[in-house]
Amino acid sequence: MTTGGQDTVGTGATEGHLLARPSRAASESEPTGLRDLDAGSGRGALLYVPAGYNAARPAPLVVLLHGAGGEANGGLDLLRRHADAAGLVLLAPASQGRTWDAILGAYGPDVDAIDRALAHVFTRYAVDPARVAVGGFSDGASYALSLGITNGGLFTHVIAFSPGFMAPTRQEGTPRIYISHGTKDRVLPIDRCSRRLVPELKRAGYDVRYHEFDGPHTVPEDIAQESLDWFVPAS
Repeated sequence: MTTGGQDTVGTGATEGHLLARPSRAASESEPTGLRDLDAGSGRGALLYVPAGYNAARPAPLVVLLHGAGGEANGGLDLLRRHADAAGLVLLAPASQGRTWDAILGAYGPDVDAIDRALAHVFTRYAVDPARVAVGGFSDGASYALSLGITNGGLFTHVIAFSPGFMAPTRQEGTPRIYISHGTKDRVLPIDRCSRRLVPELKRAGYDVRYHEFDGPHTVPEDIAQESLDWFVPAS
C-alpha cells in the first residue's frame, strides 16, 4: 500500500486487499464524538466514537459505505443514531469518485483510502478484533459484500442493506453476513439482486441472515436495529 495520493495505489489495493489490523497499543486519551478525518484520502472520512468509549474495553467497529453519488455522512447516518447505545465506533469513508472504485470497473483508490483511514483508527482506538464489520447501502452494500468477502481476515461481519451485486477478488475466511432488501425496490430489484446473491452466498458456505421487507429502496429503522442486534447481541 502506498502513502501517497489517490492516483498511485499499491498492488494490494488493486486486488481489494486491506492491510490495516486492530492494534494492542491504542492510545488511552483520544477524543470521543464526531471527527472529520483527512488520513490522506482525498475526500476524507468521518469517524464517530461513542460517548462511553473506554480504551480498556475494545469496542466493536463498523465501516459504513454510502450509496452512489453520496458522501461520508450518508454512510454514517445508516447507524449513527444507534452508536452510543450499542457502544459502536463508526468509520464512514467517502468514495473517491461518484461511487466505489470496483463498481466503476476496478479496485484501487478507494481500497487505499479505506486502508489508511482504518490504520488511523486502529492506532488510536481500541477495537475488538472479533467485532469488525463492513456495511453499506445500495452501491455501498455491493462494495461491502465485495470487500468483506475479500478481506475475511479483518472483517468478521458484513451488513448489506439492498445490495446489487458482489465482486470479491478472493474468498478469505467466513465472515457472517446480514442482508436486507425491500420487495418493492425499483432501483435494485430484489429478484435480480438479493434473491440471487443470498443463495449464492449460502452455497459458498457463508452464514447469512436475510430479511425481506415490504418497502422500496431504503433502510427502515427496524432493519437498522435488527442488523445491530445481530452484530452486537445484548449481553
